[in-house]
Amino acid sequence: MPRTLRYTARRLLAGAAMLLALSALVFLLLRAAPGDPVDAYVNPSVAMSPQDMAMLRERLGLDRPLPVQYFAWLRQAVTGDLGFSLQGTGEAVLPLVLSRLGPTMLLMASGLLLAIGLGIAGGVVGAVRRNGAADLSLSVIAFLGISSPAFLTALLGLYLFSVRLRIAPSGGMLTAGAAFSLTDLLAHLALPALLLSIGHTALIMRYTRASMLEVLNQDYVRTARAKGAREFSVIARHALRNALLPVVTLIGSTIGVAIGGAVFIESVFNWPGMGLLMVTAVRARDYPVIMGAALIIGGFVILLNLLTDLAYAVIDPRIKVG
Repeated sequence: MPRTLRYTARRLLAGAAMLLALSALVFLLLRAAPGDPVDAYVNPSVAMSPQDMAMLRERLGLDRPLPVQYFAWLRQAVTGDLGFSLQGTGEAVLPLVLSRLGPTMLLMASGLLLAIGLGIAGGVVGAVRRNGAADLSLSVIAFLGISSPAFLTALLGLYLFSVRLRIAPSGGMLTAGAAFSLTDLLAHLALPALLLSIGHTALIMRYTRASMLEVLNQDYVRTARAKGAREFSVIARHALRNALLPVVTLIGSTIGVAIGGAVFIESVFNWPGMGLLMVTAVRARDYPVIMGAALIIGGFVILLNLLTDLAYAVIDPRIKVG
């Protein structure tokens, strides 16, 4: 146990360094983007003289060198103060971002669970029925899934299932004006989660198939069959568990990609999560929200990758972390 704790502590320290580097990079990219940051603070309908703009710049600290501005933001961020949004009522960034984290986690968890279940099942079937009709069909489906960009999949899915077939809501998380119900939530969640899972399902399917084919040729699998073990037991108990380790590695590495896909899905379906918040903030040049959201998302990805690494030892007891 102490070994695991030491490993976890080292990973958390490395994660903190990565968050620091991420915040600095996002800060520099925002400052390098075209346009004046002061424009985000000014109502376009209100005329302001150059003197007023200069005073506003000085009051906001934007006249100071970039390193001074960054460390001033960082000093507040480490205390949990991420500033205030420049839009609407000027809501504090931290509670605003955290309020959007739940819907994004719900969408991502649903999409990834679908991808894991369908991908592993498809990979096992493809390996067991190697070069058969089922394997070839699943290979074609996987190729199409890997080749389809998230934004294209989202738009096509919205057009087909919501506009043409009218079997799924076209957007939102709940029906506007209606009382909350689990059925209504699941109806709105089903299509975005399914579309988010497509690319990940294809990747997990291919990895599972390749790993299963390698494991099925091992001596212990042949020995289990020679001893008269049922085929289902051979596949489930002996082959699949040993084939899961590279799949778990893939799942951990796709978490960040899933967040990128969620940005497109949330934008297309108006899902009130982090992705939609980020897109809205970028359009409005709401720099405090962009910085805060990037920090929270980065921390979330680092934490999930750590949990994925710790899961290796659970799946394969021969692996010792640390």
